Amino acid sequence: MKKILFLLLIVTNLVTAQNVDSLFVSANNFYKEGKFKEAIVNYKKVESQDLVSSELYYNLANSYYKLNKVGPSIYYYEKALKLNPLNDDVKNNLVFAKRLALDNIEELPQTVLQKFNTNYLQKLSYNQWAIVVITFAFLGSLLFLFFYFAEVPSKKRFYFVTSIISFFILITSLFITYNQYNYSKNNIEAIVFAEETEVRNAPTLNSEEVFTLHEGTKVIVLDAVDNWKKIKIADGKLGWIIANEIKLLNNF
Repeated sequence: MKKILFLLLIVTNLVTAQNVDSLFVSANNFYKEGKFKEAIVNYKKVESQDLVSSELYYNLANSYYKLNKVGPSIYYYEKALKLNPLNDDVKNNLVFAKRLALDNIEELPQTVLQKFNTNYLQKLSYNQWAIVVITFAFLGSLLFLFFYFAEVPSKKRFYFVTSIISFFILITSLFITYNQYNYSKNNIEAIVFAEETEVRNAPTLNSEEVFTLHEGTKVIVLDAVDNWKKIKIADGKLGWIIANEIKLLNNF
């Protein structure tokens, strides 16, 4: 009975994978034919299977961009970058998509450490940093074994030094991974989907309007009360926005 269930599970997974592949190919064909709405429908079906990838989000973003849908295009380019921060095609297209957004918010100046984090450490996601940790854990252990069994003094010194360097990089990478994970978890980002929305100084409709945001603007979500989200924008301004007028980027 267990064997039959196991075989059924394998067959089900194979069928699902084939269906997903078929949907993805079909969506790509629709995109090539200029049928962007149909392409989006099929890409969204793949997304609903939780088989997401940077390529899927990139193609979704491109489809929305072709339809001049500012919010969704920026949203999915940002989602693609979260899975693969080194994807230059996504970065370039995101620049073009942001030019369609109406809000031009000047960012607060960063400290040296913040610039280093943004320009270098965040080039990899915390999952990719975790791979670096595993790689150097394996490499350091292997080099230490070579050191232990080596008989030639020069080789022992070489393996010892390189294993120490590997373990040092391992510890550093582990620290960076932990910090990047906490940063991603605590900095909950979202994209404004409403064409235009008023941000208020309190989570009520009769509170004072403090500034206006438009579709495609990225915000940081700080708090939530009922159907309101407290947000911060790039220039440091704070306010409350109706929750369904933004869409969260983070997967926490």
